[in-house]
Amino acid sequence: MAPSTVICIGMAGSGKTTFMQRLNAHLHSKKTPPYVINLDPAVLKVPFGANIDIRDSVKYKKVMEEYNLGPNGAIVTSLNLFSTKIDQVIKLAEKRSDKVQNIIIDTPGQIECFIWSASGSIITEAFASTFPTVIAYIVDTPRNSSPTTFISNMLYACSILYKTKLPMIIVFNKTDVKKADFAKEWMTDFEAFQLALKQDQDLNGEDGTSSGYMSSLVNSMSLMLEEFYSQLDVVGVSSYTGEGFDEFLDAIDNKVEEYNEFYKAERERILKKKEDDEKKRQAASLSNLMKDMDIKDKDKKPQDSEVLSDYESDEYQGELARDEDEPEREYTFPEDRNSEINERTDPDLQARYQAAFESTAKTASSKTAETIAAYINRLN
Repeated sequence: MAPSTVICIGMAGSGKTTFMQRLNAHLHSKKTPPYVINLDPAVLKVPFGANIDIRDSVKYKKVMEEYNLGPNGAIVTSLNLFSTKIDQVIKLAEKRSDKVQNIIIDTPGQIECFIWSASGSIITEAFASTFPTVIAYIVDTPRNSSPTTFISNMLYACSILYKTKLPMIIVFNKTDVKKADFAKEWMTDFEAFQLALKQDQDLNGEDGTSSGYMSSLVNSMSLMLEEFYSQLDVVGVSSYTGEGFDEFLDAIDNKVEEYNEFYKAERERILKKKEDDEKKRQAASLSNLMKDMDIKDKDKKPQDSEVLSDYESDEYQGELARDEDEPEREYTFPEDRNSEINERTDPDLQARYQAAFESTAKTASSKTAETIAAYINRLN
């Protein structure tokens, strides 16, 4: 059975790296050590042992100096450089797939540098197409006690779910500071969130009157997110005390089943559609190439009188004028074309090549010369 992959994503300061450390220690305590990957090139110290570390192959400070970039630009560029070798990373993980049950991945705190970059999509797609993959979105619970901040974080989580199209677990971290019960209630009870919204002094005055626009906006967004909440597993954990990590592992198992039942089938359908579209594009390109080469099957050969009338036409005179300006098109020799055809070539394509060559290889130079000569004699 393929190991489950957990990609940990969270805003800066959400406790994501500490969460990774606690999760790694928790899995070791259960005698199921994970395969750990660090994708944050700017971190100075990693508090857990990583099997693969982006810092071993990409030097963040040298990227900044060489490409004259700022912090975020250097992170994106480092991920771009690392993603060119993602196939080797996948092979290394596959070699350990029979010995580990989980692959956990730490990402940069600058979410946009990973989620919305091409390299982030490449890395995510590579793992998701090989292993059952789950997104763990880490939330700083104390910072989300305000309804407006909470909604903003949920909207960001919604955008990540839309971008990755993978099962997601919302992890409310730092429950040792503030319990996540209020957040779970807001996600399941719309009226409870409405009550908290009315009591929020950031949106309302001290007398409880609404400030208008912002209150209406947050209210509308909370209604929209109800369907989004139904697709999530929500877990409260404390990376400091280790509370809630057994529940988090149960949520991973639940999401892996969901991945195999729904997401895997959907991903295979999308990949199949891309493959079919590519075949259609190749067939259309070949058809256009045949038209450009003017390769046509001619069932009827023109008579001499018909050829003469063609030479007398204005259309032919215009073609003669164009031929004087344009170089003559050259074609490959038959042995060159046959060299392009091998045992992997589509038999139908090979037959079309052969037919195309036979129709273009017919020599009619003597006949054409006689026709032109007869035409000149008529003019004289």
